[in-house]
Amino acid sequence: MITIVDVQYSCSLARAGCVVAHAWDDAAPIAEYTIVTEVSADYVPGELYRRELPPLLEILRRVDGFHTVVVDAHVWLGPDRPGLGARLHAALGGAADVVGIAKNEFLGAPSLPVVRNHARPLHVSSIGIAPDDAAARVAEMHGPYRIPTLVRRADQLARGR
Repeated sequence: MITIVDVQYSCSLARAGCVVAHAWDDAAPIAEYTIVTEVSADYVPGELYRRELPPLLEILRRVDGFHTVVVDAHVWLGPDRPGLGARLHAALGGAADVVGIAKNEFLGAPSLPVVRNHARPLHVSSIGIAPDDAAARVAEMHGPYRIPTLVRRADQLARGR
């Protein structure tokens, strides 16, 4: 099973959205989850994980049996500089592969560009799965737009839609 997660903020609250799928190319989730929780840390540039990791871990506790987590973030911010994805992988005890899908390139972050439907590339990084394999999986995800259908749905849930 694959889980796709995202987090959004408003004032002092964080809302996390999660969709679960059997396969990378599924068009619809088999389950959806949302949570609302207090923001546990102030924003610090380059340390987004301090705000996003707690709600992501909380929502993932509701999902049984996943082997891959897709997160709307970079896994790495640079060589040997963990981003949200690498920190999520560590917090899960390495029990799940983590694939990061970022809409924008982060200077110095190792990622592979994935072009979907002739749009600007998504920037894919990973831990626990080879980067080339992660990029190929993201390329095969369902949807007619730049952002895959289930990634878009996780974003909608995190936004309260």
